[in-house]
Amino acid sequence: MTVEPAVKSFPRPSELPVPPGAEGWEKLYPYNLVFQNLSGSDDEKFWFCDSQHWPTVFKPFETIGGEFAVKCLGQYNTRHLLIPPANGIEFKIHLGYLYMSPVPVPEEQIPARVPEFERRVGHYFQNWDSLLEQWKIKVRATIDELEALTFTSLPEMVPFDDIVSGKAKDGSEVLMENYDRLIQLVYQNWQYHFEFLNLGYLAYLDFFTFAKQVFPGIPDQAIAKMVQGVDMELFRPDDELKKLATLAVELGLQSAFENTDDVEGTLARVGDLSGGRQWLDAYRAAQDPWFNFTVGNGFYGHDKYWIEHQEIPLGYIKDYIRRVGEGQRILRPIAELVAERDRIVAEYRSLLDGENLAAFDVKHGLAVTAYPYVENHNFYIEHWTMGVFWRKVRELSRVFVAAGFWAGEGDLLYLTRGEVRDALFDLVTGWAVGAEPTGPSYWPAEIDRRRGIIDALGSRRPQPALNTPPAQITEPFTMMLWGITTEQVQQWLGDDSGDDTAITGMSASPGVAEGRARVVHHADQLSEVQEGEILVATITAPSWGPIFGKIKATVTDIGGMMSHAAIVCREYGLPAVTGTGNGSTTIRTGQLIRVDGDAGRVEILED
Repeated sequence: MTVEPAVKSFPRPSELPVPPGAEGWEKLYPYNLVFQNLSGSDDEKFWFCDSQHWPTVFKPFETIGGEFAVKCLGQYNTRHLLIPPANGIEFKIHLGYLYMSPVPVPEEQIPARVPEFERRVGHYFQNWDSLLEQWKIKVRATIDELEALTFTSLPEMVPFDDIVSGKAKDGSEVLMENYDRLIQLVYQNWQYHFEFLNLGYLAYLDFFTFAKQVFPGIPDQAIAKMVQGVDMELFRPDDELKKLATLAVELGLQSAFENTDDVEGTLARVGDLSGGRQWLDAYRAAQDPWFNFTVGNGFYGHDKYWIEHQEIPLGYIKDYIRRVGEGQRILRPIAELVAERDRIVAEYRSLLDGENLAAFDVKHGLAVTAYPYVENHNFYIEHWTMGVFWRKVRELSRVFVAAGFWAGEGDLLYLTRGEVRDALFDLVTGWAVGAEPTGPSYWPAEIDRRRGIIDALGSRRPQPALNTPPAQITEPFTMMLWGITTEQVQQWLGDDSGDDTAITGMSASPGVAEGRARVVHHADQLSEVQEGEILVATITAPSWGPIFGKIKATVTDIGGMMSHAAIVCREYGLPAVTGTGNGSTTIRTGQLIRVDGDAGRVEILED
């Protein structure tokens, strides 16, 4: 009798211990976001942690980004485009982190979806330019409306003009309506976010699949190189800083940038120098819209945006000035990327003829057209929209601070968005009747209690996945975006060669590099990155462009061929291995490592 080998599994949600001090954590989040039935399907279904987009623990209000993003992704798969094999993605929060489980389409339902899918996708690809222009108009209009919202404390008395006009309202309705509108507007832009995003992935996936069919054995890297070197708006903020640094050197303004943490002092010193006014005009012109950019990813209330923390872009400019002065090349190697792209395209085209050649040209053309949106949407939604949103949230929180509900503008993040609306009515009721609201005696202690739970949850890194993985992972977006493949899951489970000096992952960007590791878990640690180091992170944000000019290579815990980390590293010409699962917890800062972006392998050479 043969004995079947035991199937390896990740821990079940019910098996994970709650960190000390985090007891009762699940009550901080909406009921529908936590596992309710740990003895049923939730404790059996395969879930993976999306630390690519949400690498740190959610405060209760911050779940809004995860909820809106994943819900809206699902609606385009399931209800708009009817993607034949893929519905949306279920999502839950466990121990403060976001876990996902793709929802497949039953096999018998797939054929019926195909004609409608082709009709809908065809409409977009046939009208891509005009529809994308309309998209930008819609998104900008939403951002403008967000900017126009205001949150101010209520006055001691209703203005006499309101008495005379018969307005018969006290203004509190504006405060509540603006809060509701704030939530509605950010939800609106998240719906717009996915109108084109899934199409960008689909176009690339269609080209990828076709290339694999007609060129058996073609490396994934070769396919990725065939769409590289395109102009992307997401790189504009970094490009603007490079232009400003180059201009500063040309005008001889280097001495003004000695202490960029002093923003006002730096700008004043620039203005006092010959040519300084010209530079300041260029600096101000770059801010709208390109400083609506965060060093994070836009999903957290603590993310710092350039427009509000100008010491960040000024610090990057200072470093670019140094590098220009040393004769370094600071621009992305676009010409080389384009030349390599064209060479590879020509090489593979020459192997085809007839219908295959025609199909290659059509599919490649669609992929190149749609590919930039995969990154560009980040600037408009995650950075610009969410930057305005978080700014307005802080503005609203200051109204509560003035009323004694809590001490700091960041404290609102410890409430759910439903609780914020309840607190608003508590505030305006107390004001209206001339009595003390309940909030000042309730929220300070409750927020402190919740802060302790969040801190305790944040003391432990999340499990990369939960429960037993399927024998084969076939869902294309899961593989392309997150790098969750059958091979990677097995590697996470420990099915490797036993070589504890090597970590395997996805070959995300070609090349080989050796250097000292710099492990970064939060954007606030980016200032620690030194010239020539190798960045090791849970995930890199697209906004880390200024850091990519310093480093030799990148290693991330999660991410596939179409992840932000993979795309950005290819565009900067840096080797990258993504989807390692545990790279950032296995590798330590200072270790000498070798990153092989061709083989998807990271070796620890010495401590």
